Amino acid sequence: MALPSRISVLDRSLLRSGGDGGAALRATVRFAQRAEELGYHRFWVAEHHGVPGVAGSAPTVLAAAVASATTRIRVGTGGVMLPNHQPLVVAEQFGVLESLFPGRIDMGLGRSVGFTSGVRRALGRDKSAAEGFPGQLAELLGYFTGPSATGVRANPALGLRVSPFVLATGAGADTAAALGLPLVIGGPRVEEPIARYRERFRPSPWSAAPYVVVSATVAVADTAEQARRLLVSEAWSTAYSQTHGVFPPLAHPDEVLGADMTAREQELFERAMSNQIHGTAPEVASALEKLTHRTGADEILVTTSGFDREALLDSYRGLAGLMTTLP
Repeated sequence: MALPSRISVLDRSLLRSGGDGGAALRATVRFAQRAEELGYHRFWVAEHHGVPGVAGSAPTVLAAAVASATTRIRVGTGGVMLPNHQPLVVAEQFGVLESLFPGRIDMGLGRSVGFTSGVRRALGRDKSAAEGFPGQLAELLGYFTGPSATGVRANPALGLRVSPFVLATGAGADTAAALGLPLVIGGPRVEEPIARYRERFRPSPWSAAPYVVVSATVAVADTAEQARRLLVSEAWSTAYSQTHGVFPPLAHPDEVLGADMTAREQELFERAMSNQIHGTAPEVASALEKLTHRTGADEILVTTSGFDREALLDSYRGLAGLMTTLP
């Protein structure tokens, strides 16, 4: 078994307890610079609206800041939630990005809508907006290839070669296959959607063959206990969001491990921890090799966040070192 040659990063600009959004966003830009130095292939940012613990709400704006602060690493979104936006505007935004940073821009696109009913109302969308994702995606791509179905030209997108990706599970994988686009997928049970994607893939001007990016939370440390500690803060925020409807800023690991959780919170916390890869370098190498063998991944997208930014960077440094030392 072997690991994919491409390892990338997704950062969501999560807040730390006591911190603010500006600090989180500036940390994302600095993190991108370190990721480039470590040899990661891509650096992506995300879109979350009205979430107290997440500063990453405007991914194309943040992607521009990241691209400006780096020189080689590919930069993109993981992703822009297309049902929240008009395809014309998204095409224009990525046209501007690709014009400013030619050959470095990825257009990762998802089908989710706002997390809460209040956010959806503020965006002028409802849950049904996600059902129109295939048509929205086809319209968006048309602005780059022309002529668009609307008859409107998206300047300066027409003729530019951004790299589109579909962030998906289930039916979204079918959309990626039908339109001939690379697939980004994560979670504990991805084999069946990936197999279906490869079977149904239709070559397109965007991709001649199936391409699968598997997202995963990965932590590397000197000991398995240290690696696990890095991950508990986000696991707790995830569990809290599932019981309270709000994703809070990351808490210090000591606070999390000392918290008096309800039975339901404890269950959700352990479930969040169980879906993560963590350990020493040899343990993580073995787990990633098994993941690659199980999914046939062409690329791994690492999505790890943690309260301690220095420990988080050490983990990414350890993972980068692992990539260079494996045969």
